[in-house]
Amino acid sequence: MSNTITRRAFGASTAAVLAAPLAAPFIRRADAAAPIELRCSLDTAPSHPRNVAVRDFLGKVEAASNGQITTKLFESGSLFPDLQVVKALVQGQVEMACPGTWTITGFVSDADFSQLPALYGRPIDVVHKATDGKGGKFVNQEITDKLHVEVLGSWFDLGFNNWFSTRKPLNSLADLAGMKLRSPGGVLNSFRIRFFGGIPNVTAWPDVPLAMSQGTFDGLISSNESTRSSKLYDSGMRYSLQDRQGMGLYVPMVNQAFWTKAGPKMQETMLKLWSDNLPGWRANSAKSQDSARVELTQHDVKFVDVSQAELDTVHAKIVQEQDKAVADAHISPELVKLVMADVGV
Repeated sequence: MSNTITRRAFGASTAAVLAAPLAAPFIRRADAAAPIELRCSLDTAPSHPRNVAVRDFLGKVEAASNGQITTKLFESGSLFPDLQVVKALVQGQVEMACPGTWTITGFVSDADFSQLPALYGRPIDVVHKATDGKGGKFVNQEITDKLHVEVLGSWFDLGFNNWFSTRKPLNSLADLAGMKLRSPGGVLNSFRIRFFGGIPNVTAWPDVPLAMSQGTFDGLISSNESTRSSKLYDSGMRYSLQDRQGMGLYVPMVNQAFWTKAGPKMQETMLKLWSDNLPGWRANSAKSQDSARVELTQHDVKFVDVSQAELDTVHAKIVQEQDKAVADAHISPELVKLVMADVGV
């Protein structure tokens, strides 16, 4: 009996040893095939053009990866508001974000250069010369170096920011004096509010509707689409003064851990997907700004457009204070030179 048990034990142990080399590669292959998770956090509503574009991008990435990457989009600030998402991205709490340039200034002060006085009231093609040109590339490299993240390419257009208010009609830029105005953040937005005699207030975007309805501020800087997608007319917004004061832009970035896992081939694919689709996303965003104005008008928001002649006059005055604004915002003189060269000034 003991000999039988010994032979059986020996046979079982031999089979286990022989099977081990076969099982181990199988386990490794299964691990290698496990998809990489790509979580993206946005604090705007699902209908917002940024959300629409990023959702499209994530779908294209997932399809192109052939199962290598699975994506999930967290919207309306359900994970992080944009004011906190850069830190979360660096810490690996989320793999992708597309925050506004103004929310990055705490890490890279140069990121807010689209709000420079030199770009106040300028057409969109002039702004793109700077953001897609040497100025934008300069800042992308700073973001990469300082935050150790990967910037996917040129920035996504939100559209031009304008003035909005609740109880006080806005018929001219002079009406902004004395108003408490919500700023998205960034030194240059606050500089502009003060330039027109207002008082800056910084409130995270998800908190804006309630704060507005409670009278925390009298008005705000925002875009037509952002106010429409958040239904700020339900919170008391009734007036808008349109002056194309600065382009709102979002920076697409992923954290380094995800980028490394994705590998060179998928990295190249993601960069190409962003570059190839960005023009269409920008065009859709511009259309959404126009349609948002129509819809806001239907919700009793009164619009007044600042004339180009007045914009040119104000532009000449505000540019005279650019050196001070640049110093206060800690924007590098080298970047300012690149931007001014990009736009031909």
